Parts: sequence; structure tokens; C-alpha cells
Amino acid sequence: MSTKNKQRKMNEEESDDSYSSDSSGDDNEAYTGNEVIQVEFEGRNPMTSDFHGIRQLLHQLFLKSDINLSELADIVTDQNFIGSVVIQSFLDGEDDEDSDDDENTGTNFDSSGTIFGITTAVNISKSQSHGCIEDIRKHLQSKCDQFAQPEVKQAFDNALNDDTKQTALLINERFINIPPQIAVPLLENLQKEIARAAVKKEKFRFNSYIMIVKFSRKKSKGKQKDQPEDIFSNGEEEILDEYADTSFEYSAERETDSTLSGNWTESDSTLVPHRKVVIFDATKLPFVIDAIKELISE
Repeated sequence: MSTKNKQRKMNEEESDDSYSSDSSGDDNEAYTGNEVIQVEFEGRNPMTSDFHGIRQLLHQLFLKSDINLSELADIVTDQNFIGSVVIQSFLDGEDDEDSDDDENTGTNFDSSGTIFGITTAVNISKSQSHGCIEDIRKHLQSKCDQFAQPEVKQAFDNALNDDTKQTALLINERFINIPPQIAVPLLENLQKEIARAAVKKEKFRFNSYIMIVKFSRKKSKGKQKDQPEDIFSNGEEEILDEYADTSFEYSAERETDSTLSGNWTESDSTLVPHRKVVIFDATKLPFVIDAIKELISE
């Protein structure tokens, strides 16, 4: 799908793909929290100029790992027929000297602006020779060895090391506060692009997807022993447990500079970053997308 067509599709299907943030309307007045700014987002295929924005998003997923994120970002931009980056769109009438005009959609977009999200799939099968792919495989294998149950380890070993299987890392990263509604057109476009690529290239005939899901868990600072409450960074990813063939999780507290905290009392909780690594059969992706649609419509 061309860049313009993809933008048009997202605007039509997800007219509410925006989030609101509060901002003062007067530069001379203190922020009051009563003003609202509407920001519209849309997707297009990755471009070489997106390298730094994509790398930044990959860093928030992999944190202090030894993965060569620069090489991984290059792979994402090189396979520009797969996946989408999320950018800010501009309505007609808004002035932006650096933006390109799409007369068919009535919107402008900055081809080298901030990248707010990335949704794509990267082949991490054993047959792939890139150094960063080997880094990812070692990273997943190490975490699996440390935190997974024996039967879970076997499932991941099969997905990562079976020469007859094609396994993809499904990447779905974006800035905080961008709502889950945007995930639907991004994943639907990805599904169609993978299907088209699979007709021409064997490496996109995926048997399974592995995904690293980010969530935070409340950690008690006092004596309370409440059931842990998990808060998912991307709300739609909570449903992946239902469709996962298997999974394991681990704390990422030591891999981050700090946990999310505030003005806590002794009985309050702080949010500790975690990761959940899930694997699911590639044929389940349409059902995952349908479940996300149902979730965000509630």
C-alpha cells in the first residue's frame, strides 16, 4: 500500500486516533490545566529519515540490552514495505513549511518529524544472518532460561531454533498517552503487508510471532500484601495472554534508571517495570486484532 493510501485508510477507519493533552493558551500565564490541544496521528511506511525516532522507540522496549539497535532500526527502514510509523498529521489550513501536502486526504505530514510509534514485524529465525537478530535471539534465550518454566523453554526453543520455521518479532511501540485505538489500523495494515510480502518472499511466511509486552506492576512500599495490579503500557496488549500459546515474564527494574514513583506514603505502591514475552501462532493474528477491536469499543 502506498504512503498516501495508508494515510487515507487510517483517517477513515480511526477518526478518533488522537489524544488530548492540556496546555496553556497564553504564553504569559501559568499553566492551569484547563486548555486542550487536539493532536491527530496517522501512519506511513518507514523511511530512512525515521532512523533516530525508530531507534529511540526500540530502546524503550529493550532498555539496557546488548542488542545493536542501530542495525535493527536499519532493518526496519530497509523493509519499508512492511510496517508503519506513527506521525503527526496536520489539517488543511495549518501552516508547516516542512510538510508535504496530500491533496487526496486533505492532510499534510512532515516526512522527517517526530516518530510517535512503530508497528512492524522482523524475521528473527535462525536463518537470518544479521548481528542484531542474533543479539535478539540471545536476549530472548537468556531471559527464557532465567525466568521460564521448562515447558515454556521448550516452546521458545522450537520457535527460535527450528530451521524449518519462520518466526517474527512483532514490534508495537509508541509514546505513552497515544490511545490503543490507533493499534487497529496499524495491525490491520501490517497483516495485509505481510500477506503480500509472503507471496514474493519466503522469509515473510511466518509460523509464529514473539512479542515483548511492556507493563508495570504495583510494588508495595509498606506492609500491604494486595494482589499485584498490572498496568500495560499499550492497553490493547493485555489481551495477548488470552491468545498466547505460552509466555513468561520478568522484572525490568534493574534495567531502568528508576521506577515510576511520586509522592508516596508508606502504604502506597510504586510501579515496577516488567516485561512479558509471549509467543502465538501466526494464524491467530486476525483474531488478536478482532479482540483488540472489541476491547477498545467497550
